[in-house]
Amino acid sequence: MSVLDDIVAGVRDDLEQRRASVPVADLRAALADVAQPRDPMPQFRAAGSSVIAEVKRKSPSKGELADIPDPADLAAAYARGGAAAISVLTEQRRFGGSLDDLRAVRAAVDTPLLRKDFIVESYQLVEARAAGADLALLIVAALGDDDLRCLHDEARELGLTVLVEVHDEAETERAVALGAELIGVNARNLKTLAVDDDTFGRLAPMIPDDRVLVAESGIGGRDDVQRYVGGGARVVLVGETLVRDGDPERAVREMTGVHA
Repeated sequence: MSVLDDIVAGVRDDLEQRRASVPVADLRAALADVAQPRDPMPQFRAAGSSVIAEVKRKSPSKGELADIPDPADLAAAYARGGAAAISVLTEQRRFGGSLDDLRAVRAAVDTPLLRKDFIVESYQLVEARAAGADLALLIVAALGDDDLRCLHDEARELGLTVLVEVHDEAETERAVALGAELIGVNARNLKTLAVDDDTFGRLAPMIPDDRVLVAESGIGGRDDVQRYVGGGARVVLVGETLVRDGDPERAVREMTGVHA
């Protein structure tokens, strides 16, 4: 079993517990009280780099990253720094996140929010909207073609912007064929946790110019942002570097607006 398979198995177990506690009908009823989703795409398509700043406590590859007693405070710093969107890890077992983190961040900022998780069922998309998310992540490696298309379509019906994540050539072909508008290239292979610094350079040319390209993993500062923007990225998703920085507001600001 790969690392990704193990993570998804745990996600499914936790999902069943939440579904037993809160039926999907209750979640859908709650949507009536949720504000309309915020659209990050105009900002993502603007000239220069946009930053998706991540609230991330730990990861399977690095373990504990940062003590984040108040995710809302961190998110507020990101927003002040000019983050175009804020990603909130909600997977609990490997990343130490929760939907409560997402709700807390939503209450604190008006910035578009990404639910960062291993979404494998439509229930999780409704959860995301009910908690105030504006974007949702779909990882191509975790989904078959039928599930990927169904989840992508349902997310859009809910008003969510979909970040479709790829790691290799075959996944990139699937994302492009899907019609994904926002495609993230992750240099970290979630099946092995190995990082290949050449991944972005290999995959970016496969993605049409009318899509918005997001660079994920391996971003340590402005120089890395410059390199990715030069390779075609409009957006960078940054987690570890920001949660470990003593001044996340300044760090986000330095990564924002970088031109090729």
